[in-house]
Amino acid sequence: MGCFIYEGVLLFGVVFVSALLYAVLTNQRNAMQGREGLLIIALVLMPGLYLVWYWSQTGQTLPMQTWHIRLTAAGGQRVSRLRATVRYLASWVWFLPALALWHIAGWRSAGALMAALAGGVIGYALLALLHPQRQFWHDAACGTRLIDTRPIPGGAAASPGGGSSQ
Repeated sequence: MGCFIYEGVLLFGVVFVSALLYAVLTNQRNAMQGREGLLIIALVLMPGLYLVWYWSQTGQTLPMQTWHIRLTAAGGQRVSRLRATVRYLASWVWFLPALALWHIAGWRSAGALMAALAGGVIGYALLALLHPQRQFWHDAACGTRLIDTRPIPGGAAASPGGGSSQ
């Protein structure tokens, strides 16, 4: 969860810069002008490009490097761009049920949104306890897994395919 929160902080920067560029390039003068494009580009497309690029190039974003976690295909090989894209789209399961509940229930406050998102994220994370290998379900569905890359005490770093599952 620490890596997840750290990733959120970095993604805030990606979203902020994307939104700023969108606003400047489209000459956006108020929040309602072009908001659909802004939401799609800044909240979906740019974070997706960021994550897919890192996952398919090195298997690690900066937070994943910090927390010694690497994304690999189930067999330990590097994740393809297609598989990384499918994983990104599937990872929206962290948020979509909570957002749907927030919308259907008619809650409109920011506090209710944050509570729904926090509950959804924690609930989804706990579902990994039901998986036989303690994987997140979107990883199991996409044929990917998170591995531990911490150095072995007194030895070399764990190999990309030889670490334990997260």
